Amino acid sequence: MPVKLTFLGGVGTVTGSKYLVETEGRRIMIDCGLFQGYKQLRLRNWAKLSIDPASIDAVLLTHAHIDHSGYLPLLVKGGFRGPVICTDATRDLCGILLPDSGHLQEKDADFANRHGFSKHKPALPLYTQEDAEAALKRFRPVSFDKVVSLLGGLEARFLYAGHILGAAMIELKCFDRKFLFSGDLGRPTDILLHGPAAVEAADYLFVESTYGDRKHSADSASDALAATIGQAAARGGTVLIPAFAVGRAQELLVHLYQLKLAKRIPDLPIFLDSPMAIDASEIFCQYSRYHKMSEADVRSAFRVAKYTVTRDESKSLDVNGHPKVIISASGMATGGRVLHHLRSYAPDPRSTIVFVGFQAGGTRGAALIAGATMVKIHGQYIPVRARVEHLQMLSAHADSDEILSWLRQLKALPRKTFVTHGELAASDALRHRIGEELGWDCTVPEYRQEVELP
Repeated sequence: MPVKLTFLGGVGTVTGSKYLVETEGRRIMIDCGLFQGYKQLRLRNWAKLSIDPASIDAVLLTHAHIDHSGYLPLLVKGGFRGPVICTDATRDLCGILLPDSGHLQEKDADFANRHGFSKHKPALPLYTQEDAEAALKRFRPVSFDKVVSLLGGLEARFLYAGHILGAAMIELKCFDRKFLFSGDLGRPTDILLHGPAAVEAADYLFVESTYGDRKHSADSASDALAATIGQAAARGGTVLIPAFAVGRAQELLVHLYQLKLAKRIPDLPIFLDSPMAIDASEIFCQYSRYHKMSEADVRSAFRVAKYTVTRDESKSLDVNGHPKVIISASGMATGGRVLHHLRSYAPDPRSTIVFVGFQAGGTRGAALIAGATMVKIHGQYIPVRARVEHLQMLSAHADSDEILSWLRQLKALPRKTFVTHGELAASDALRHRIGEELGWDCTVPEYRQEVELP
């Protein structure tokens, strides 16, 4: 039987991941993410989905990040009533991320209405915290490597991917063919997580390409952090690190713990200023079977930071002018508490803003690492006089060499490989390398492209 694939996101961009698989009247969606970054992309979140959500039988989720899970509340609001199948850790992390996403959108809409800088009257949230809570009721957690039976004789298996806690590659078996969706691939050198599992074979392969056109620096992440913090402290400045609440924040805490233990950084106070990151850190402790550290060791490492829970505690960090390290979400500086810290520390030439993950085009993070001298926050332009650094060696995504190494483990040649989840230059560069070095039939799909696989 033919299988039709529709690329509803995660192509030509690193956001909005959604792949629709259709066969024999069944519809399975792989990932259900929000578009982020450029306004043209964000407007896609508001457009009507090209298919009726009620017609989708199930959603299989690779991991919890909003660019892979954040559209689920809208899907459920639109009539989806099937299961959302994912690993147990992904379920627990989505229990934090999705309500927070709804809350932030309500908060941003309210702020825009009160201060009058939205073009819409009134500004409305894309979805609410209540919508997110309703979506969480659809979740059905499964274990890694266990075969899950779906409707119509389809089967799925979740394979360890690294990247963040609970992240999985998804192997979807349609009759006698295997479709493998890489999700986001982690790194073999990650300080907390194991590298992605080896896969023997796939008939059709869908591989991410976030860093498909580049290699991460071979420099030590610990050395880079130590140098950055030491220099900022010598100037009397603060180090502000916008970090994804799930994954990067926890890795940073481990690095900082080890640096303090070795007395390689000044004895500065370190603050984790993100309620979501604080909750995610607790989940990391509970799922020690999925990473390299014991529960006791990881709890000790996370205690390197003082947790700031309340809004008043967060505000006090901007009043206190003493040198310190602040880790705050969001990682691309698109929302959350980090925006208030940016307003305070971006104009300060003594301070340093450190980005530690991929910055999608159209985000404040991308503008800052490109050298922007002004950034717009809450309707006002803020001058940027602080130093801005981008430590890509701390990325949670495999680079082009690491992706190729993982691909070479496949023992059988895929019939077709689709390069997804990357900006155009990155995806095409990886397509070229796969074709030249591996000799595979490889293509970069387009947004809303439909492909029938015989």
